[in-house]
Amino acid sequence: MYHIRVEDSFAAAHFISDYHGKCERLHGHNYRVRVHAAGDTLTEGGMLIDFGVLKKALKEVLSGIDHTHLNEHPAFTHGNPSAEHIAEYIYAELESRLPAAPLNRVEVFETEKNMAAYTKS
Repeated sequence: MYHIRVEDSFAAAHFISDYHGKCERLHGHNYRVRVHAAGDTLTEGGMLIDFGVLKKALKEVLSGIDHTHLNEHPAFTHGNPSAEHIAEYIYAELESRLPAAPLNRVEVFETEKNMAAYTKS
């Protein structure tokens, strides 16, 4: 099995309703996002997927949420913009842009030490 990963970042503000702690107040993060792809088959050029294609799609997705208030984004109006939901949103957006890509996992780091991931089963 072959695995690749691309990484980018964005900054945004959010709050978590029903949390009952400091994250219930509006605050921001400099998020780091890692996108993983995996598969058994390589292209004729010997790649799982072109890094540039995946990086470009990720950059497009992140540009729609960079420097925003995530609670006001339509994707999160029915649920808190937790790192878990952000990872799921990014996965879905990438999947819609690159339907043939062998996406495997999206990781969203709120801090250097705290990460949530989404993997489609």
